[in-house]
Amino acid sequence: MPAYHSVFLDEPNQQLIGNFALLPLRTRTRGPALQLPALPPNVTEVDASHESYDPLDEILSLFRANTFFRNFEIKGPADRVLIYGILFVSEALGKIRSGMSRREAEKSVMNTALDTNFSIPGDASFPLNQAFEPPRDRNEAEVLRQYISQMRQELAVRLLAKVYADGDTPSKWWLSFTKRKFMGKSL
Repeated sequence: MPAYHSVFLDEPNQQLIGNFALLPLRTRTRGPALQLPALPPNVTEVDASHESYDPLDEILSLFRANTFFRNFEIKGPADRVLIYGILFVSEALGKIRSGMSRREAEKSVMNTALDTNFSIPGDASFPLNQAFEPPRDRNEAEVLRQYISQMRQELAVRLLAKVYADGDTPSKWWLSFTKRKFMGKSL
């Protein structure tokens, strides 16, 4: 059974840096991503056909299924966004411990998301440089860093909402994936 790929592979007019797609996001976090419309009140999840469905929704919905695969055939730039997002979610889940209150988890995960000292494609410490092209110049590298930072912050917020959907106790179901590594890698 093959891994699940991004539905954004056929997205027209994708802006690329290296071979990483800068896809539109539904977020209030400042950054270079184009803004998608906000969800209506009382709606927390949307399906892929909704106009506000973004790569971050896809990352969270495919995370658990794709973490079981050690190999992933990359079919396009949108798959690289999916891969990076899954690696970040794995890292963020590693910061949440069983019995941790929502407030403690928010502090830990948001500190990780807000940390500006993370590697991007092309950096020597980036775990999947063989699958990602580096940015062409410093300006592209800075835009990519800002986009990834925007992704990380919004993913952290949405992940915490899912992990703590039942109140102040983390979901055991989500925490069962804290030790799994997508493709054997971590950020």
